[in-house]
Amino acid sequence: MKPNITLLFILALFIGCKSSHKSASYDAKSGATKIVNTIHYPQEKHLKNIKQLTFGGDNAEAYWSFDGEKLVFQASNIWDLNCDQIFTMNITDDLSKGAKPQMISTGLGRTTCSYFFPDNQTIVYSSTHLADVNCPPVPKKEDYGNKYIWPVYEGFDIFTADINGNQLKQLTFEKGYDAEPTVSPKGDKIVFTSTRTGDLELFTMNLDGTDVKQVTNELGYDGGAFFSPDGTKLIFRSSRPKTEEDIKEYKDLLAQGLVQPTNMELYICNVDGSNLKKITNLGSANWAPFFHPSGKKVIFSSNHKTKHSFNLFMINVDGTGLEQITFDTVFDAFPMFSPDGKKIVFSSNRNNNGTHDTNLFIADWVE
Repeated sequence: MKPNITLLFILALFIGCKSSHKSASYDAKSGATKIVNTIHYPQEKHLKNIKQLTFGGDNAEAYWSFDGEKLVFQASNIWDLNCDQIFTMNITDDLSKGAKPQMISTGLGRTTCSYFFPDNQTIVYSSTHLADVNCPPVPKKEDYGNKYIWPVYEGFDIFTADINGNQLKQLTFEKGYDAEPTVSPKGDKIVFTSTRTGDLELFTMNLDGTDVKQVTNELGYDGGAFFSPDGTKLIFRSSRPKTEEDIKEYKDLLAQGLVQPTNMELYICNVDGSNLKKITNLGSANWAPFFHPSGKKVIFSSNHKTKHSFNLFMINVDGTGLEQITFDTVFDAFPMFSPDGKKIVFSSNRNNNGTHDTNLFIADWVE
């Protein structure tokens, strides 16, 4: 699930950012805020040949096709979109002059979390278009004590479409939230998040929607799951409330179709849910995890270090060896390695000329 990027910007300001612009620094001599349009920060030694892929709006959750030639992603605040829709592009496409990529979703409702099937022609994604053709309302943080919250719309279901936008099949039919699908590198399973049992738990199913199995069963938001390169494990983010106060707050928000994602850690388990291990204990929001091609490390986004900005970090699957990967001033997230492990794609507020735009970037990965 992709959070509202504009709200993430507000969150960054609320929890400590001193600047009113993204990717900006304060010029003490003049007293003015100057824009820093940076694509590659010098500390980012694992990234090389960074290239910007999108130009304007909110673009996020870009995921590779199995052949490494295409990306599927979601976008809003551009092309007259009222809320997120799913698009696909070749990694060689030039969108710098405003070209609109191929829309995959229906253009109705709100979408999130898309992913390629192994055939490179089929895409699975989540959408509310059957529940309501209009964009669902965005909750106002003022109504919740100015706390940052995500909506988990009960109208979300999971669908497939081809790369030309032809709608193929509905995969989930349960009442409540069914979303956040990703596909195993083995090409046999989908993992997704659902409220069908009354809590936000992980489930797996076959590519045709059959053989649904529950993976997690502990109170808390389990989501954003991805398979390991060999398809045997899952990495995901979770809020696991423990105190009576936190449990009550979590349940009260969930009853309203909301979650508060400001305190999430990363967990790894086998595909059947066994051998569950918490691998971060950093505080703040640790999310958008993805396995390194070796299967021995995980890259993720976190604001634990600076509070006011989200950057990419890498950690061993046993929780050791934490390393900072990106050094943006506001927001880097949704990292994904290409199938051959040679490239990485991520979403960032860098190089946006002080706007609220979030764009996609691709880079060569350097070990």
